[in-house]
Amino acid sequence: MKPMRKHTEQENADRWLLTYADLITLLLGLFVILYAMSKIDSGKYSEVVSALNGVFGAPRGILTGNPTLLENPSNALQAERQKISDDIRAALRLDERPLPVTITENERGVTVHIMEELLFPSGSADLKQTSLVTLDTLALVLRTLTNDLRVEGHTDNVPINTVQFPSNWHLSVARALTVAYYLIERHGLLQERVSVVGYSEFQPLAPNDNAENRSRNRRVDIVIVANGLRKAAERSAAAAAGQGGSERSGT
Repeated sequence: MKPMRKHTEQENADRWLLTYADLITLLLGLFVILYAMSKIDSGKYSEVVSALNGVFGAPRGILTGNPTLLENPSNALQAERQKISDDIRAALRLDERPLPVTITENERGVTVHIMEELLFPSGSADLKQTSLVTLDTLALVLRTLTNDLRVEGHTDNVPINTVQFPSNWHLSVARALTVAYYLIERHGLLQERVSVVGYSEFQPLAPNDNAENRSRNRRVDIVIVANGLRKAAERSAAAAAGQGGSERSGT
């Protein structure tokens, strides 16, 4: 029995070698992954991914994805906004002629502010014939995009009370709806991409303290939503659906 006990003790003493060998193998794999990710080359990246998937037996891969995702997301969004803004400015020739249209960029995306004087007669939600050329030109750019669109109506703080529009709320929504519906019907923008909002007088560009500022506040904004924000919203909606609920916003 003594020799058997010595043999068992010798085997137990050597078991640390197995753990050590496993640790070295995992460290080697980690350093190979870090090295591969530090030098992104599309061809070599695919080869490394395939090789490591085979070694680790991962059915869907441990490095699946697009290496371009390693780029700074804020830089990508800024580049997206800048390109959209430049395309719209060039299409409308804003640098060549005076037009009551301005373009701004922020975290939401790109906003095209179209003043009332171009779109509607005072107190009306019927498009001027002279506005259609501008909307048609803008639609040529919007049709090339995959971004969601928000058409937002705004008024000044002067009350309106007519049979058709009992309040500024009614007028702002009607104007936004008119522009959105024109883009959908005339230019085939997908309805699921477009939402309509009326803000009445409550999101002015300038204080409503003189005629010039009130004129600036009477407008329709077309917001081209940044793709990054749209995808984040989609992920949030998917997460909510996975928890047994669902959300859907619309107008």
